[in-house]
Amino acid sequence: MTDTATLRARNADFWGRTAPGWIHQADRHDEIGRPLGAVALDWLRPQPGERALDIGCGCGGTTAEIAKAVAPSGTAVGLDLAEAMVTTARKRFTAPGGAGPRFVVGDVETLDAVPGAPFDAVYSRMTLMLLAEPVAGLTTVRRAMRTGARLAATVFRDGRVNPWLPAALLGASAHLGPSPPLPVGDEPGPFAFADPARVTRLLIAAGFTDIGIHPYDVTLDAPDDSDLVTEWLIEIGPAGAAYRDAQPVTQGQARAGVARLLERFRTPGIGYRLPTGLWLITARSDSTSAP
Repeated sequence: MTDTATLRARNADFWGRTAPGWIHQADRHDEIGRPLGAVALDWLRPQPGERALDIGCGCGGTTAEIAKAVAPSGTAVGLDLAEAMVTTARKRFTAPGGAGPRFVVGDVETLDAVPGAPFDAVYSRMTLMLLAEPVAGLTTVRRAMRTGARLAATVFRDGRVNPWLPAALLGASAHLGPSPPLPVGDEPGPFAFADPARVTRLLIAAGFTDIGIHPYDVTLDAPDDSDLVTEWLIEIGPAGAAYRDAQPVTQGQARAGVARLLERFRTPGIGYRLPTGLWLITARSDSTSAP
């Protein structure tokens, strides 16, 4: 198993190289990817006047949605490892005079304190599974919460209920060359939180209580435009950096490779329906159980 320092360095490098794709696809991902976190937001129900934290805010779309829910007197803070994405989030959602959500660059695993704490509500869409040292990151989150504050997050379950997910990598890699190392075992990656028993152990170790792990099946609806859909998936995935460096002809071959693997999820004239299996993770903080 790779040591934590190496995994953190790998994460930082990966997101540094992947960020341009997320930035390019920010509006599209906000639209198509919303079901990935909607169930967590529905459970969390941020209220006006609350302080809310968005872990792994990316280009800011989810934080902006939370900011509307806690307005006018509440605050929403988006935290992300990738500086380029945080910069983009600020440009997209900071209103004149500095109004709107606040965005912060930081590694939740190593922060001494999260700016804006303590929080009443914490949200995370598809990020917790990517932590190199989950207990460290979750402990930082719990310490940033008021006693009794609530956490709601989503992560992928396993590959069997997310059959489209590897398509962007497998379909593109034959044309784009080597991709970053694939995760092994519990290393950070899309299926690192597939085992609900492991997730529960991690949350307990970080000091959370009232833990719930609930399965949810959602569908991502995408338009009937293979170039648009395949480029979106490639750019936000492990092959994104190689795709952007490739010549246009090679990029077209990569999109075609992905499109072939996604064809079974496409209805001509209607679009793509991508079945997605999630865990909804819910918990509350309890300062008396702090590790």
